[in-house]
Amino acid sequence: MHILLNTLYLMTPRTMVRLDHETLKVEVEGELKMQVPLHHLGGIVCFGDIFLTPALIRRCAEDKRSVVFHDHHGRFKARVEGPVSGNVFLRRAQHEALSDVKKTTAIARNIIAGKIRNTRQVVLRGAREASDVADKTALQGTARELDQGLKALSRSPDLEQIRGIEGNAARHYFATFDRMVRFNRAAFQITQRNRRPPLDKMNALLSFIYALLLNDCLSAAEGVGLDPQVGYLHVLRSGRPALALDLMEEFRAILADRLALTLINRRQIDEGNFIERPGGAVYIDDNTRREIAIAYQKRKQEEVLHPVLNRKVPLGLVPHIQARFLARVLRGDTEEYLPFMYR
Repeated sequence: MHILLNTLYLMTPRTMVRLDHETLKVEVEGELKMQVPLHHLGGIVCFGDIFLTPALIRRCAEDKRSVVFHDHHGRFKARVEGPVSGNVFLRRAQHEALSDVKKTTAIARNIIAGKIRNTRQVVLRGAREASDVADKTALQGTARELDQGLKALSRSPDLEQIRGIEGNAARHYFATFDRMVRFNRAAFQITQRNRRPPLDKMNALLSFIYALLLNDCLSAAEGVGLDPQVGYLHVLRSGRPALALDLMEEFRAILADRLALTLINRRQIDEGNFIERPGGAVYIDDNTRREIAIAYQKRKQEEVLHPVLNRKVPLGLVPHIQARFLARVLRGDTEEYLPFMYR
């Protein structure tokens, strides 16, 4: 359980939360774990089997304090609010921002700055861990290219140029991505991203983990009250969760890509866990998909330092925190969206 940005996040199974006068009390199997004055909280977010008393839910609704429910996988399920909600104003601001080129460009630029910077951290780690000189040299070269992309990004005047810089950075990254594969590299070779369908084992693995990550970012947007269809970096398209795709960019390398490499390098996944279909499509078998989902949930529980909050938080909560930062920018409470920078 964590209190971040005046929001209480509850993740421990079988947690009971009740209201004692003006104090919220959190108990796990009858043992008091936390108590906090209710007026200190702006919202409560529950993951999995969390029990809130009806009196607490009613009080939160009366005070216009949101209560959000996700399942234990992080999928958004429901949000409880009083009869007058502030989300209509947030969503109005979100839609109006589409007409503010300066604001949308600044948000998109910072999202991609976070993505490239985090990707570079993963590449530098791969270079440090490389035992082969050629691998180390290639990855260091990629890190330099990504650094050049960051410098160019600071001068980019519009969205199209930002997207071009991101695409160029991605090409350099995936050109040397398999240099970070230390086990059975030939089976997991990748030189570029492909999907719908994936045409090799690494792309199949990345696509599956990206789908899990997208679900979490979709839930983060829903939980805050943002419209997940309205983003600023990805082009709007019917049925496309553009904002969730925007949010996940900062986490692709540090959450999804690192997990894929870990599963391969620790030999938790090998080439026998994949199915090749006629036409060249490659898919992961059902048992392996379940194992990957379990590993993904464990990865989300690892704590990382959030540089803005200056405290450690579970990695799985960071998309929710970033969604709240974005909501503050859209409301005008904060000037600039600050991306998550992994250390």
